[in-house]
Amino acid sequence: MDILWQYQFRIILLGDSTVGKSSLLKRFTDGIYSDVADPTVGVDFYARSLDIEPGIKIKLQLWDTAGQERFRSITTSYYRNSVGGLLVFDLTNHNTFDHVREWHKEVSEHILPHNMVYILIGHKSDLNKDRKVTRDEAEQLAAEMGIRYVETSAKYNSNVDRAFQLLSRDIYELMKMGQITTRDGWDGVKSGLTARVLYPGDEDIEVEPREKSCNC
Repeated sequence: MDILWQYQFRIILLGDSTVGKSSLLKRFTDGIYSDVADPTVGVDFYARSLDIEPGIKIKLQLWDTAGQERFRSITTSYYRNSVGGLLVFDLTNHNTFDHVREWHKEVSEHILPHNMVYILIGHKSDLNKDRKVTRDEAEQLAAEMGIRYVETSAKYNSNVDRAFQLLSRDIYELMKMGQITTRDGWDGVKSGLTARVLYPGDEDIEVEPREKSCNC
């Protein structure tokens, strides 16, 4: 029986309201863009699959979180069950960039003792004449946090796919090194029906997943 994916990664988008998280997701999953977008209320869900390497398909379960403070109690419940996070700010609004550290700190505290793989996204690169955050200061922040930095534009479909691919690749490489594994009770990474189980230094072994016991 053919399976649709070998692994599922749950990824969450983080950042202030109006930075364009929903626009990024709609461009990535549906290939569409609209200048008018309704604010996210609580959490919205999207999905798309990627071929991370030949024979390995990854299903991305993507969660779009509301940036407003009044929804924070709802969105924080999704942090712990995510393996990856896009920290998104608006290149034309320096305040959203200043808040990136706060988002990173909040999420990192909620997911302890686990870790999340991050990527920093400077969005709305098409509005270069209105830019308030320089590439140098964004790259410096990313270097301090030890994560990648990518500038994107949902409007012109610039680097949108690349951002999600880079994050997915980083997660997958950590899986191959054994630093990220599937765990009962955690939805960050899930295996497919006949998952190719990765072991550090032994990537070519295929193992059928064990059947879960049932207490019913």
